Formats: sequence, C-alpha cells, structure tokens
Amino acid sequence: MKILHVEDTPEISQIFADILETTGYEFDSISDGRAGLELAVNKDYDLILLDMCMPKYSGADFLLDLKHRRPSEICKVVVVTALEMSHSQEQELIKLGIRSILKKPISLQSLLAQLEQESKLLT
Repeated sequence: MKILHVEDTPEISQIFADILETTGYEFDSISDGRAGLELAVNKDYDLILLDMCMPKYSGADFLLDLKHRRPSEICKVVVVTALEMSHSQEQELIKLGIRSILKKPISLQSLLAQLEQESKLLT
C-alpha cells in the first residue's frame, strides 16, 4: 500500500514515518499542504492521511482542490485532526467523499487498525 501523509507538525510527521517504515508501507511524507496536493494529483496513492489544521493552506483547502483537480482521489483520504468537529461537520466531510476521520491524539493501535482495514479494502 502506498500512502501520502500530509502533516505540518514535524514531531507528528516523524512518528507517523516511524510507524509506516516499521510496518513496511511505502509512503511519502510532506509538511506543506500545497506540495502534498501536487503529489496527490500527480502520483497514485492508495491512502492519503491528511491533517486538517495547517497554516496558510488547510486540510479543507486541500480537500476542495483535490475534489476539483482529481476527484477520484477524494475517497482515499483519511482526515487526521485535533479539531473538535460537530457531528454535522464530520458528516459534511463524509458527504464530500473522504474515507474516515481519526482524532488526535491517535493511538498506535488505532492507526495500525486503520491501515490494516485500508489494506484489506485493496485486496
């Protein structure tokens, strides 16, 4: 499974990178949402882990631009967020087409379970 991880916090990005490396997933990790969008548009990923709270170019901006530029990829997005979202906000994201929402802080077990679930969907 090939994963794109878009996260602006270096510490969180490194934790995800360590987890993805030790579990054998192929991945790209990027801290800039716009650069992440270019990767999502120009490369093929099986899963996109997206932080919603990024400066200058938010996860919401990323989702809207991805939906416009490469709509087939929106269903590969798993939002990873520390934001307190209402049920209706979460439902709007689901209606947009994202796969799921994970809340920070995320446990290792939750992340691994999500990755395993995603791997099963590909087979």
